[in-house]
Amino acid sequence: MSEQPAEEKADQHLDETAPGSEESEQPEEENDRPQDPWAARRELHRHAPTAIGGSLVGGAQTGVSGGSVTGDVVLGTKIEHHYRFGAATHTSGSIPDSELRDLRQVFAGYEELVHPLVDRLRDERVLVLSGAPFSGRRSAALMLLHALDAVPVRALDPKTRPTALNEQVTGDTRGYLVLDLVTGHDAPLRDIDLWSVRDELKQNNAYLVITVDLFAVLHGVDAVEWQPPSPESVVRSHLHHLVDDPPRERELLGLPPAREFLGRTDHQLREAAEFAKALSDHAEGGRSLDQLAAFGRSMIQEQVREWFGGDEASLRDKAFLISLAAFDEAAYALTAEVSDDLYAQFQGTEDANRRARVGVFGTSITKRLRLARATAYWQEEHTEWGPVTQRMARFQEGRVAAEVLREVWTGHPSARPGLIRWLQRLANDGRPLVRTRAAVAAAVLAQADLPSAMALLIEGWAKSKRYRDCLVAANALATAHAVGAPNVPAILRTWCDGDPAEPRLRWTAIRGYALVGAMMPREALAALADAARTGEDEQEARHIAESAALLLTDESPAVREQVLRDMAELLGDAPSVRRLALHAFVLACTHTDDLLILRWYATAGERGGPEDARQLAHLWRTVLNDMRYTSEALKALGDWVREADQDPEAERHLAVLLPALAVTGDDRKRIGHLLATLRDRRGDAPLPVAARLSAAL
Repeated sequence: MSEQPAEEKADQHLDETAPGSEESEQPEEENDRPQDPWAARRELHRHAPTAIGGSLVGGAQTGVSGGSVTGDVVLGTKIEHHYRFGAATHTSGSIPDSELRDLRQVFAGYEELVHPLVDRLRDERVLVLSGAPFSGRRSAALMLLHALDAVPVRALDPKTRPTALNEQVTGDTRGYLVLDLVTGHDAPLRDIDLWSVRDELKQNNAYLVITVDLFAVLHGVDAVEWQPPSPESVVRSHLHHLVDDPPRERELLGLPPAREFLGRTDHQLREAAEFAKALSDHAEGGRSLDQLAAFGRSMIQEQVREWFGGDEASLRDKAFLISLAAFDEAAYALTAEVSDDLYAQFQGTEDANRRARVGVFGTSITKRLRLARATAYWQEEHTEWGPVTQRMARFQEGRVAAEVLREVWTGHPSARPGLIRWLQRLANDGRPLVRTRAAVAAAVLAQADLPSAMALLIEGWAKSKRYRDCLVAANALATAHAVGAPNVPAILRTWCDGDPAEPRLRWTAIRGYALVGAMMPREALAALADAARTGEDEQEARHIAESAALLLTDESPAVREQVLRDMAELLGDAPSVRRLALHAFVLACTHTDDLLILRWYATAGERGGPEDARQLAHLWRTVLNDMRYTSEALKALGDWVREADQDPEAERHLAVLLPALAVTGDDRKRIGHLLATLRDRRGDAPLPVAARLSAAL
């Protein structure tokens, strides 16, 4: 499911304590060491969601912003919800004839979707339509009843017990509708209930359509699974009704926002109907093109508010939505596992004296994902045990994940205690993916409300006595900066220059600069140089050098070039800063599996970038002549030569580099001795490539 070192048990996330809190303060363990920084960076990039992972490289930023939706929200071919505060909601009564007339004018997909069901309803008198929320089931039910001239239509109370349905269809009305009948394990809808109501309907020459959601409890009922019309057909139908000018309609549908909207097939029908209204408003000059382009963001915000602002979704469903937001594009089993833990945390918030209860079975993957407007797919995941094929889950619209986290954090403060406990437990998990997702979630919360996220989560991790917790804080800050959270550079600078009594805050900032540096390379290297000037600890000096080396091996060539230029200038700085530059360069050469620095030197010359090649060669000669780093530098060169024994391209690159390093007689002797004494990795035999490279000198 995810990477999990053998010494770190996966069930560590059950630990109740929070890093950084007084009750969780633990003595520093003797074996508590920072994770290798290159491995930590790979984990962050690998385990972050796609949208955010890309933003951590080279400084691209992502985020969701947008307007809001006001007024009625149209669902499919009718108005389902009216956001008018104080208005009464009547769940029983006759449906106005005007609504049926409007529906006939805009309904899409009658011939292929509704008409085939007419004969069945005529024969059976009662039909059950099952489907996802906002898929146009009510509209389809009304069209079915209208096709049989079963009007007027009387809407029955959805809380009517299934055993009492036959008592509700005894009047003179010919058409009846129950919208989203409420069922449960103590009140399922059974086939016997339908037989009973069918007898009553036959006596009165009437018809009944019942719609149920995906979680309805049905016993022996042959429900019709409703397949809605395509969002595009709904847009076209509504737009034609509103504009009634085919050339103008085609022009509107050709606008970039319309092409983008119609390019997706996962829109709810209410969104399609509302988008048609937005296009009509634009045609009449009431909505600008920019406002039209912001429509999708507004719908996302409205959907998320609906999930968490109403009672349609259960508490367990809401916990799953939040978990999916944090673990978007991760394995479904992992998402479900941690969502049940969050569900237990929320139960504790609702009633601290009640023991949390989480049902072991009874959840449906299909229904859960439909509710969340998510999709499942199979994908190969790389683990320390090799590639494993997993069933993954993600929101159909990538921007939903961040919006869910922001809405819960800022719009529902009562959820914060449970959410905080949950994230702290995730950060304490033995699986790197889980810890990374805790950091990413905290970053999104920081973008929405920086002071609270810092005080309640990130700062506690940063002050922890465990390096692993500090790394979660560094990952959170780097990701927060990538998604647009304010003041992250100032926070890092304050911690880096801060009180020596807070060494873990300082370490968090030093590692944070390595991760956020791609977005601010000059500022990051300058801050690390200042830390080197004021630091006195050798271990910290190595951590600073590792962060600088990470900047020098960034994936972005522009970032590397900037860091190289600034690092070369540090050679003339104070001794501690000079040592930082040399140590970082040696580490960069040693820790790159793909010979990045060697390839950089060779291609810099080929591209006509002699300045990069000159500075790289200068740094190489400097480290080879500095007694502190000569041994490490020769080891790095030796590893490159061993790689070249199996890689002709690497051999060609070394044939270009080595002469540039052998400027003086001492240089030639040093490199010549290395090549003459170098053995293969088993230490048995000399390397043929070494002899060929000696000739190149």
